[in-house]
Amino acid sequence: MSSASSPKGQPELNKGRAAGQEGKFLTFSLASEEYGIGILKVREIIGMMPIRTVPQTPGFVKGVINLRGKVIPVVDLRLKFNMSETEYTNKTSIIVVDVAAGADRFIHIGIVVDYVSEVVNIKADEIEAAPAFGSRLNTEYILGMAKIGKGVKILLDIDRILVGEDLAGLALGF
Repeated sequence: MSSASSPKGQPELNKGRAAGQEGKFLTFSLASEEYGIGILKVREIIGMMPIRTVPQTPGFVKGVINLRGKVIPVVDLRLKFNMSETEYTNKTSIIVVDVAAGADRFIHIGIVVDYVSEVVNIKADEIEAAPAFGSRLNTEYILGMAKIGKGVKILLDIDRILVGEDLAGLALGF
């Protein structure tokens, strides 16, 4: 598995997706890594609440919650990203997001994160495209890498993460 390189010996970057992605992002932590999603995708942030399991769903689907009379499917983002499961704490949160489910149709899905950090305004010149890790690693769900201070936050395309054949049936049922 070889990786393409630029003339200066640096890895080539996936082009196009990072451009025009500046704006406000809600940042959160998973396993000591920082991530961000566009603030316009965020419906609300809630503390952990009882999650009812749903039989025969993928392992990363924790179940559903009743949020003011609306049933919302809940996905543990750690498990979706093949990270180790951890016990929920008082900092663990559910971010309810609007996910595109076709033309002019949105569904609400809750994502469990270790903790919510802050809302940051990220400028275009602070965002780089996701590095190409080779053909075996799918990075389509990464909008870009935001350089903030001395750190890097991974900006996620929540629509690409949450709507796929593995979630389509679950989301359509709610």
